[in-house]
Amino acid sequence: MTTAKHPWGRVDPDGTVYVRTAAGGERVIGSWQAGSPEEALAFYRRKYESLETEVSLLEQRLAATDLSPAQAQASVERLRATIVDASALGDLDGLCGRLDKLTGVVGHKREEVKAAREQARRGAREIKERIVDEAEHIAAEATHWKSSGERMRELLEEWKAAPHAERAVEAALWKRLSAARNAFTKRRKAYFASLEEQREDVRVRKERLVADAESLATSTAWGPTAGTFRDLMRAWKAAGRAGRDVEEELWSRFKTAQDTFFAARAEALSEKEAELREHAVAKEELLAQAQALLPVTDIRAARSALRGIQEKWEQIGGVPRDSREHLEGGLRKVEEAVRKAEDSQWRRSNPEAIARAEDTVSQQKNDEAAARKAEEALDARRAWLEEAERTLAEFSG
Repeated sequence: MTTAKHPWGRVDPDGTVYVRTAAGGERVIGSWQAGSPEEALAFYRRKYESLETEVSLLEQRLAATDLSPAQAQASVERLRATIVDASALGDLDGLCGRLDKLTGVVGHKREEVKAAREQARRGAREIKERIVDEAEHIAAEATHWKSSGERMRELLEEWKAAPHAERAVEAALWKRLSAARNAFTKRRKAYFASLEEQREDVRVRKERLVADAESLATSTAWGPTAGTFRDLMRAWKAAGRAGRDVEEELWSRFKTAQDTFFAARAEALSEKEAELREHAVAKEELLAQAQALLPVTDIRAARSALRGIQEKWEQIGGVPRDSREHLEGGLRKVEEAVRKAEDSQWRRSNPEAIARAEDTVSQQKNDEAAARKAEEALDARRAWLEEAERTLAEFSG
């Protein structure tokens, strides 16, 4: 066998195959006995091309995929170990150089991943801090228990779906979230416990109101009982609400009692109204009789007839409110006219009144005579004064 050469190695006549490397010079990569040296060179060249293909594929994966830095570095190291001791003919140092470049790419990518991870952790921390802050706010101040409870469950699901922050931060935030959820649950239980106590108190009070209403359902004291029912209704509204089932049952009993009373009252008032209308008709007839006495010509007969009308008037009783003023006012006018006629007759026939009138006239006449005398005396004094003033003027001149 003759010696065969290749830019990156050779085949000795004895079939030994060498590869040339920058670090170690020539290195034996195999022994070829089965064919010609050219076939040996071609065989080991194909092994090199296979390694070159692996390096190219790794370069492509790093450039085009989300291969993690750890996986990429492991692939580089594995491939480097293979190339260093490879039984292949070619630029093995060049392949290692390409792997060195990939190591730099992996390092850069590792820093990018580290920065992205740190940013993601910061974002996760911000998300979970917001979740915890809202949960603590709900735990401290919420009073709409249903919607707040639903929101608490949503916050828990948001926590589970959020990315992880640093372990210590995550643990501290989870502790706060758990405390907020426990505090909310405790406040809600305390509220509903107190609400149950309130509802029980309301139930007791409304039981008493229902008992009072049922005791009045058959009352016929229409006015006072209607007022009492209004008071009971105000007390019912002010009492609050008992439990739903109890509230409905109590309200049904209360309303039944109330409706029973007011239905009976309406029926009774309807009968009473009809009776009052009949009274009004009777009093209209009496009023017409009374008005027929005017003008008064026979006072004694008018007074007697009016007295009989008044007695019948009282016996008839009440009338509807819308007729009351007309009837009562009309009768009062007749009574006033008769009274005036009596007063006028009494003044004309009373001896004492006549004597007082004569004394008044006589006194008036005396007063008039005295006034005339006084006027005459005053005229005389005026004349004397004028005369005295003329005399004084003459002496003075």
